[in-house]
Amino acid sequence: MTNDKMNITKNEWPLWEVFIRSKAGLDHKHAGSLHAADEQMAIENARDVYTRRMEGVSIWVVESKYIHASDPGESASLYDPANDKIYRHPTFYELPDEVKYM
Repeated sequence: MTNDKMNITKNEWPLWEVFIRSKAGLDHKHAGSLHAADEQMAIENARDVYTRRMEGVSIWVVESKYIHASDPGESASLYDPANDKIYRHPTFYELPDEVKYM
């Protein structure tokens, strides 16, 4: 860690969002947030905090300021255009019993 990063107080460290993949082949899931001086420290802290029992195979960290989200209050207008495209909603298909969790 460089000297300038060591001089930053913990209150000034950026916030990082942590995503953990619990097993190979599964999606990364949001595990929580933490403060760290840089990406390496964020990964190491995420490992220590969110995978204490060896439950992860991969860790992603993303500085929170780089995550942009839609406004939940505007969800109706955001998703409204999809309502007139029924082919995007496969509710009229019959699934065989062998297909689970769909």
